[in-house]
Amino acid sequence: MRAVLENPRAVKKKTAHAPARPAFHDWDDSRVVAEYLAGSMRAFDELVNRYQKRLLNFIYRTIGDRERAEDLVQEVFIRVHRHMRRFDQTKKFSTWIYTIASNLAKNELRNRSRSPLVLFQTIKKNWDEDHRPLQFEDKHQRPDDMFRKRHLRELVQRAVKKLPEHHRVVFVLRELEGKTYEEIADITGCNLGTVKSRLNRARNRFAHVIAPDLK
Repeated sequence: MRAVLENPRAVKKKTAHAPARPAFHDWDDSRVVAEYLAGSMRAFDELVNRYQKRLLNFIYRTIGDRERAEDLVQEVFIRVHRHMRRFDQTKKFSTWIYTIASNLAKNELRNRSRSPLVLFQTIKKNWDEDHRPLQFEDKHQRPDDMFRKRHLRELVQRAVKKLPEHHRVVFVLRELEGKTYEEIADITGCNLGTVKSRLNRARNRFAHVIAPDLK
């Protein structure tokens, strides 16, 4: 200890070789989760940064109330913080956190106790493709096209709010979040057959609801 104190170069050299702080953005979720469970709050901050916006979009599209959606996102992360040690690390973290968000959104809906045409037809053609959520804006399009897509997005949001709860959740997960059928089954706790059946009914109902606004 005395040798180190008496030799500033030794201190400087030791500091120069100190391990760098981990670059969490290069890590996959499972590694970040393990780091958090080891006591790193920076790892938890990384999980928040990765999922906060995505969960906000998902919950907002499900319940139709942005301010309340922001509150529920905070509740999601509170629950993640409290129950992370119960998380099965052999599973996907994204599925687990979306399940929490889905349950909170469904509870919110229960507690409330209330339940341009060419563009839309183009969107419908993509309904059978995996990992292809609805896209409403393209920065390379002309301003008038972008305006029509923004208008369509508003119509879609209103139509989604009119879907029954169990249809709304699978529709949002599939068509707006781009989740696979298997991921939706894990998140909702339903089998694949039920997911596909509900999604088919949700699509038909959605098309029926939005049709008058597209004339």
